[in-house]
This record gives sequence, C-alpha cells and structure tokens, in this order.
Amino acid sequence: MPQSTFEQLVVAREFSVRRTELTCPAHSLKMMQKAAASAADEVILDLEDSCAVSQKIPARATLIEALNTLDFKGKIRAIRPNNTRTKYFYRDLIDVVEAAWKSIDVVVVPKVYGAADVLFVDRLLSQIEENVGCEPGRIKLEVLIEGARALLHAEEIADCSPRMASLIFGIADYAGDTGAKDLGADQFQTFHYPKSKTIAAARAAGIDVIDNVTLQFKDLEQVRKDAVAGARLGFDGKWAIHPSHIDVINAAYSPSSSELERALAIMEAYRKADKEHGQGAIVFGDEMVDAATLRVEWKKICIARKAGLLDAHDEIVARPQESSAPKPAAVPA
Repeated sequence: MPQSTFEQLVVAREFSVRRTELTCPAHSLKMMQKAAASAADEVILDLEDSCAVSQKIPARATLIEALNTLDFKGKIRAIRPNNTRTKYFYRDLIDVVEAAWKSIDVVVVPKVYGAADVLFVDRLLSQIEENVGCEPGRIKLEVLIEGARALLHAEEIADCSPRMASLIFGIADYAGDTGAKDLGADQFQTFHYPKSKTIAAARAAGIDVIDNVTLQFKDLEQVRKDAVAGARLGFDGKWAIHPSHIDVINAAYSPSSSELERALAIMEAYRKADKEHGQGAIVFGDEMVDAATLRVEWKKICIARKAGLLDAHDEIVARPQESSAPKPAAVPA
C-alpha cells in the first residue's frame, strides 16, 4: 500500500510490536539461547526475581555474554535489573549497559513507587550513554506497575520521561502488596481496576501497555483465555514465562483475517478520500472514521506484518481458521 502524506504525518509511524514479552533468567546462557531463538516479540533477560541471591552478581557476566554473542533475530532486547532500592541495582545497570549497550533496546524497571524512581534510572542511563558514545535516549524504559503506590501514581510514571515505552502490570507483587488472595482464573474480575487503570495511564501517555503472566504456566488453555481477555480489555501484549506460551499469546494479540481485511479497507478508503476530496473524516459502513480510528487500524496492519499475515504487497496471507485449531491444555513435557 503506497504511503500518502496523511499516512506519513498522521498515522504511519512504526509501532514496536509487543504481543509477547518472554522473561528469562539471566544466569542461564542455555535458557537465553532458547529465548533468542523463539518467536517472542521481546525477550527480557532478568537479573531480578528469577535470579537467586547467590546468582545475582555472577549473572551479570553471563548476561553480557548473551547480549554480545546471541542472534536475537530482530527481537526487542530488554534487561531487568534489580530494583533501585537494592544494593545490586547500580552495578547491574552500569556494568551491563557499558559492556553491551549496542545490544540493549530496553531497561525494564521493577518495583517503582513513583516517577522519581523512573527519573533516577533515566538520568543514570543518560550518563552511561554519554560515557560510551550511545545516542542519547536510545535505550527505552518499560516500567512495572506492581504495587499500590505505583498504581496510584501510574499516570505520572507513564508520562515522566521520553524514554517510556510501556507500562507492565505485575500481578504477583501487586497481590502481595494489596493482600489479594486469588491469582487464578478470575483475575480479570479480581484485578479489573488495577489492570484498567494501568491501561488508561499508558494510553493517556501514548505508550504501550502489557498484561501480567499467567501463573498457572502449565495450563495453556488458561494462558489462552487470559490472553484473549487481555486483548479485549486493551492490552498490547502479555508476559510469558515459558516458551510454550508464545504461539498462544501471539495468536490472541494478532488480528483475525476479517479484522485485517477491514483495517486495509479503511486505510484505502481514507487514503482516497484524502487524496481526491481532502476529507479528514469519512463514513465507512455505518461508522465515522477519522485520524484517531486510523491509528487503531494501522497498528493492526503493523502487527500483521510482524506476524507474517501480510506479504510484501500487503496482501493477506491465507492461514487456517483459529477455531479449527485444537486448543492446548497443558505445557508439553
């Protein structure tokens, strides 16, 4: 589809597709190799919760090796240091970023209380970037909303830095902080408010928003249900803690063939209206379409390109109907 002026100026910026963010412990080179070869959109190499205390310091060297030697095949490459109130954080950030900055796209910041925590990371990153010759601000931030205080300040956190790329809702720590006891199948009822507020804060700041892991990680049907519910609520993607989750989550956060056909038709109708009549709003079927609608449809097209659902000419690639595929029930042994 040829780009017109309206697409270039109003709509058609490249989106960072984050359907799946696969977390992986940074102490295991073998697991990081599998993550790099996976179909995840983003890989988060983790020095925090998935690293035992005895492994936190030696894991930095393993993480640096992985970043500098593995082929991540175009994935977003993220690291998660320990939280800013631990003795590990500053060396996590300085040692790893100075040694492997060319292979780091994002720093995931855990357990923030407010915007001040994010700005602390931002400023330290700026100093590191200047020291190593990295383009200022190139490394982005994703911030976990996983406590009551963070949720109350979610709007300020989302909008506090040009580095901000997404908010992530962290269900386990949030439940521990607030005393919630149900982390199971009814999480979208139990945690509807914090999930919805996290989404609203991210959208108001114009950044992505990612849903939490499914803790019942062996139950792929539960993973599928959570992913479908998250996409319906407004999340852009979901954390995965096992490679078997990736295809299930990617399917839930990718447009169906009918959604994609509609998105392409809306973009073409708007392009013609802009070129031939100079119209900024049109009627498509029984719906009014303007620039705000176009951003939604354009993102579906970007996701479809990432997922291989469109060919080089933006023609839809045939694929089996989702409903005809068997629904997995458990992680393979």
